[in-house]
Amino acid sequence: MKTLVFRFLIMGGLCLWSFGAPIAQEKNGPPPAAAVGLDAVIVEPLNQTVAVIGRFVPRQSGDVAARISAPVEEYLVQVGDRVEKGDVLAMLVKDTFEWERNRQRAEVQSTRAQLQTDRDTLLLLEQELKRLDRLRKSPAFSEARYADKAQEVARAKSEISRAQAQIKSAEATLALADLDLTYTKVIAPYPGAIIRRHTEAGSYVRVGDPLVSLLDYTNLEIEADVTANRIGGLSPGRQLNASFENGQSLMATVRAVIPDENPRTRTRRVRFIPTFIDDASSSAANQTVTVRVPVGEIRDVVTVHKDAVLNRRGAQIVIINEDGKAAFRTVQLGESVGPRFVVLEGLTTGEHVVVRGNERIRPGQAIVDQDDKTSPPS
Repeated sequence: MKTLVFRFLIMGGLCLWSFGAPIAQEKNGPPPAAAVGLDAVIVEPLNQTVAVIGRFVPRQSGDVAARISAPVEEYLVQVGDRVEKGDVLAMLVKDTFEWERNRQRAEVQSTRAQLQTDRDTLLLLEQELKRLDRLRKSPAFSEARYADKAQEVARAKSEISRAQAQIKSAEATLALADLDLTYTKVIAPYPGAIIRRHTEAGSYVRVGDPLVSLLDYTNLEIEADVTANRIGGLSPGRQLNASFENGQSLMATVRAVIPDENPRTRTRRVRFIPTFIDDASSSAANQTVTVRVPVGEIRDVVTVHKDAVLNRRGAQIVIINEDGKAAFRTVQLGESVGPRFVVLEGLTTGEHVVVRGNERIRPGQAIVDQDDKTSPPS
């Protein structure tokens, strides 16, 4: 019985102490200033995004074709080989073209020799014409003979003009023969990788027949089909976040929106220039990539940090720093923007709210920013 009474006395003393401490504290004066963490209410752009599946596409790819008709002598590349611009991919049989070039060289030399002959002939005729002209006052002068010689001089000049034209024609034909000879070397027009060989050595190819398929893997872009109602936020030069299937991140800059809409899907193709954050040597054409496309145009909104929001009896409350004292205010919040909420009503830009230590603060209590080194100690 004594033990039971003793327990009741102890419990009563504890209750009196717990209720009496706040009363004594109130009699001694207001509670000390509470050190809290403050954060400003700010205006920031609202940028909601949606995931769109895109793919890597090469800016250059296609078949490297033969420019002349000839048999294939040998291939110098295999499927999968990486080549640089100007590398030789295949050799065509060039014997016929070498002989044709030699024949055209001889033709040029022949026409040049004919031109020199015509010039010598003209020089001789002009000398004879001068001798006849000196005999003009002599009884031996013949007007008919002088006229015939003058006509021969004019004809010799015409022969020289024709020979000069023949030289130009022969030189042009020689240049074409040299060009055909260079075309026996099939070279890479841009760097890339060989993805297909269309024929083999010994096969005869005609002008325009493909020899290899080349893909420029060093200059890839991202292409994504974006719904038409999302195009408004994709202005050229805008940077978006993107990621590979393995989670690796990259940036995608809008280069162009193709003005061609698919009537069945209501989508338009958008081209992005990728900027790799880490090593992306494994990227390949048609590889899948996810692009975070904005839902619409960016708009500025007032936001508050999530840690400042308290839920009290179904209401959303924040504590504001008003001249060093805590003021409770009910707010209306919208969607989430990262670690912050959009403020629809109740706060204005520039106000400071409590984000740390706001659980035990009472209205009107003095508060001090714990991160402010200039504040006096409480």
